Amino acid sequence: TAFAAAAASTLFTNVDVFNGTEDKLYENHHVLVENNLITKISAQPIEAGDATVIDGNGKTLTPGFIENHAHLMLMGPSLPKMEADVTWEDFAIHGTQMAEMYLMQGFTTVRDAGGANSGLRRAIDSGNIAGPRFYPSGAFISARGGHADFANYTAPPGVETNFSRLNMAQEADDVADVKKFSRNNFRMGATQLKYMQSGGVVSAFDPWQLLSGSPEEVAAAVQVADTYGSYVMAHSYRKEAIMSALDAGVMSIEHGFMFDCEIADEMNEKGAFITTNLTAFDPNLFDIPAIKSVPASLRKAQSATEAFKDYIPNMKKCPVKRGFHTDCVGTVDACKIQIAYEKKLNYDFFGAFESLKAMTSVGGEIAELTGDFTNPYPEAKLGVIEVGAYADILLLDGNPLKDFSVVGTGDKWFGADKRPESPESIVLIMKDGVIYKNTL
Repeated sequence: TAFAAAAASTLFTNVDVFNGTEDKLYENHHVLVENNLITKISAQPIEAGDATVIDGNGKTLTPGFIENHAHLMLMGPSLPKMEADVTWEDFAIHGTQMAEMYLMQGFTTVRDAGGANSGLRRAIDSGNIAGPRFYPSGAFISARGGHADFANYTAPPGVETNFSRLNMAQEADDVADVKKFSRNNFRMGATQLKYMQSGGVVSAFDPWQLLSGSPEEVAAAVQVADTYGSYVMAHSYRKEAIMSALDAGVMSIEHGFMFDCEIADEMNEKGAFITTNLTAFDPNLFDIPAIKSVPASLRKAQSATEAFKDYIPNMKKCPVKRGFHTDCVGTVDACKIQIAYEKKLNYDFFGAFESLKAMTSVGGEIAELTGDFTNPYPEAKLGVIEVGAYADILLLDGNPLKDFSVVGTGDKWFGADKRPESPESIVLIMKDGVIYKNTL
C-alpha cells in the first residue's frame, strides 16, 4: 500500500471539488499539485508540463479526512491488561499498524488524544512507516483516581507504572505536578496537552460525574501550553466541567456530552471547539464487553446515557465548531469497524455537509491551534482544497453530499464483518503530495 515515490507534480483533471467549507461541489474542475502543495484550481484546463495527469472522470475530489480524537498506541483489550502485560514493543507495533490503517481509511491527519509521544510521528514523517500527519498529546494527565489513573488497584500513590514509565499517562495531584508533566509532554514532542477533567465509564476508579482537576490545576496546564504557543484539550463530560475548562482557557472540549446552549455561547465567544464520539449515543452501547461485564461500568453507562440524551438536539439548536472523533481503543480490525460506524452516525445525526466539514476543515482549524512553533506542519492549511493548502487529497467514487456512504461508512458496530484494508469507494489517497493508493 504505502511507501510511494517522492512527491512531484500531479494534475487532477475532470473532478468535482468539495473544498471542505462549502455545501456544494465545484463541477468539472482541474487541480494542480506541485510537490506537496495545491498550486492551481481552475474550471479551465491547466497546462502543467510534465506533471503526472490523473483523469478523475467526474469523481469527487475532497480534502483528506482528519481524525481529532484517536489513541493509536492503545490496543486494549483493557487498561489493566495494558498496565500489567504490555511492553513498549507491543505498543510500538500496534501504533505502526494503526497509523497505516488510518491512512488507508482516508485519514491524512490524526490528533492523538493521549498515550503517544513523538516517536510515531518521526517514523511517519521520515518515511520509515506509512501513516497520517500526527499530532500527539504525550501522556494523559489526571489526578489520583481520575480518568488517567491506570495503576493497579493496590498501587500506592505516586508509584511508577507501566504507563508512567513510557510517558503514556501521568498522575498529577497538584499544580506543580501538572506543570512538571505538561512541560515533559512538550519535551517529548507533544503538540498539545490532554487533561482528564471528568471521570469516565470504562475505567476503574472514577465516576463519570467526577470533577477531577481543580480550576488551578487546569489553568496550570493552560499556562504551560501557552508558553509553547499551543493549547489544552480537556476530557469533560459534565456541564460544570466544561464551563470550568472554558473559563480556564481550554480550547478543545473532548466528549462534552452535557453540551447545551449556554455552553455554546461560551464556546463561540472564546473560539473553542468540541469533538464528540457519537458512538456514545448508540443503543448497543451496553453490549461493549468492557461495560456489560463490569457491574460498576454498566451502572455508569446507564446513568450517563440518561444524562447525555440532550446532546444531539442541543448541538443542532446551538451549533459550535465540532470535529470528527472516534476514540477507539482496541485492535486494528475493531477500530476500522468503529471508524466506519462513527462516519455513519455523523451522517445520521447531522447530515452530509456538517459531517464532511467535521472531518475536514474543522479538523484543520483544530490543527492550527498548536501555533507556529509547536505545529509540526506549519507551512500550509489542512482540511481544505485551496490554493496554497497542503496536498492531502482523496478521490471518491460518488458525491458524498448525496451519497455519504462513499466516504467509507459502516452500517454496524458490534457484530459487523471485518472491513477491507481501504474502502473501495475511496479510489485515491494522497498525503503531502504523495499517492498512497490509486485504483483508477
